[in-house]
Amino acid sequence: MFALSLGDDLSEHRAELRPLEIWHAEEFLAHMDRARDLVDPWVPFASYATDLDSARALLQRYAEKQATDTGRLCGIWLAGTLVGGVLFQTFDARSGNCELGVWLEPAAQGRGLITRAAERLIDWAVYERGMHRVEWDASAANTRSIAVAQRLGMTRDGVIRQNYLYQGVRHDSEIWSVLAPEWRARTGR
Repeated sequence: MFALSLGDDLSEHRAELRPLEIWHAEEFLAHMDRARDLVDPWVPFASYATDLDSARALLQRYAEKQATDTGRLCGIWLAGTLVGGVLFQTFDARSGNCELGVWLEPAAQGRGLITRAAERLIDWAVYERGMHRVEWDASAANTRSIAVAQRLGMTRDGVIRQNYLYQGVRHDSEIWSVLAPEWRARTGR
């Protein structure tokens, strides 16, 4: 198992990025229960993990995506507690395109964890896997998510009108992206 630091390792609030695996199902469900009201409108899978069996099934689905190189799921731990995550919803190594998604429970917000975790995954996608385009899909109403895309140096590609249905209401999505040459220029590597 690996853990990547997301901040000050000497603090009692040590933040880490780790693989989120099937055996984390109980911890994942407890996290989703704490985060559900904030996460569910923006990340549709939050509503898919409502009990232990459905939490295991969701984590199993991402284990299969990782095994087939079509997706990946990592958790963000703060002071030993799972508080959020980052994922490749889609990952197509052949085309060089992937979609990055994130979420965080309320108690962990405002610390830069999502931005730092997203940077780690984009680094991995671009430098290790040779991906060309990393996409970010956010509800137009999710200003916090859009702000992260901006902090990551992404470009707003456009709006997809009323493509996301949540609780009977249609929402617009904004598509943001960063291309490998842009990321390399940003990181200086």
